[in-house]
Amino acid sequence: MKFIIQRDRLVQSVQDVMKAVTSRTTIPILTGIKIAATTEGVTLTGSDSDISIESFIPKEEAGNEIVEIKQTGAIVLQAKFFSEIVKKLPTDTVEIEVLGSLQTVIRSGKSEFNLNGLDAEEYPHLPQIEENNKFHIATDLLKAMIRQTHFAVSTSETRPILTGVNWRIENEELTCIATDSHRLALRKAKIETENQENYNVVIPGKSLNELSKIIDDSNELIDIVITENQILFKAKHLLFFSRLLDGNYPDTSRLIPNESKTDVTVNTKEFLQAIDRASLLAREGRNNVVKLSTIEGGTIEISSNTPEIGKVVEEIQSQAIDGEDLKISFSAKYMMDALKALEGTDIKVNFTGAMRPFVIRPLHDESILQLILPVRTY
Repeated sequence: MKFIIQRDRLVQSVQDVMKAVTSRTTIPILTGIKIAATTEGVTLTGSDSDISIESFIPKEEAGNEIVEIKQTGAIVLQAKFFSEIVKKLPTDTVEIEVLGSLQTVIRSGKSEFNLNGLDAEEYPHLPQIEENNKFHIATDLLKAMIRQTHFAVSTSETRPILTGVNWRIENEELTCIATDSHRLALRKAKIETENQENYNVVIPGKSLNELSKIIDDSNELIDIVITENQILFKAKHLLFFSRLLDGNYPDTSRLIPNESKTDVTVNTKEFLQAIDRASLLAREGRNNVVKLSTIEGGTIEISSNTPEIGKVVEEIQSQAIDGEDLKISFSAKYMMDALKALEGTDIKVNFTGAMRPFVIRPLHDESILQLILPVRTY
């Protein structure tokens, strides 16, 4: 194998596939990156057997030559060393050549590295996915949907299914739900599907997080293919595979209350900043709890009291308060996460009592909601 390639394109592809490479693997060859040169271009692959990422660099693009292939072939190189080397090479082009016995030479300017390679034949094959059931979604919308839900997944392995985000597809609508059983994030969007199949799968939160780092904020469509145990995201020159979590996701529709006793409409930014200030004294210890109470005249009082540190009280004006008076306590972190995920300047919070879950939605937008369970304080 021998080719010459533009360094910045190589660096970008290496960074993308590195997101799937881990040092903690039971299969030693997966600590490497597979590099394969064909007559069309160069493909890099990284995998940790949960996530696999394949990045393709074409020979030319828009009339510019990116790779000059002198000899086709494949090799696996230690990801840690290869990625560091490529980033620090002195010139804009890199020559990579595999000599006998898997010795690999990386040349750039006056710099030359020799790395011991591994046999590419031993590298696990990526899943072969039948692409007859695919649907499309705009990349920027996909990123937004991940950002607005994935933070609510559970980090505890006691219920592995909750470490993923539940994706449901019905009637050309995608619903993403994440919950750690103390809070829940939900986002819906219309999508284009090629057939009317319904899906109900759970994608690891970690996979979605890595995917959102790699894909760009364009409105180009990304193809998504779901099989029994894999999901494939297919963007231009990029394939991202993730395994799906086994098991049934709990039915969360029962958690979302239909009625409410107190409705508060408030400016998102003001509310977020007030919660942030109140949480300054609540961060010590694990509790991180702030209290909210409604006062006459549409005012909300937000307070926090940590006996050994001190207390904070702040009033903000709401746009409207309907219903019963309310005193409720909740995690400041959960509330701030939820508010940051919502889009829109004003939100409506529906409370159904001091010990019942409450729902936060942007005003005039039914496609997204956040739900939080209050904290019992005596």
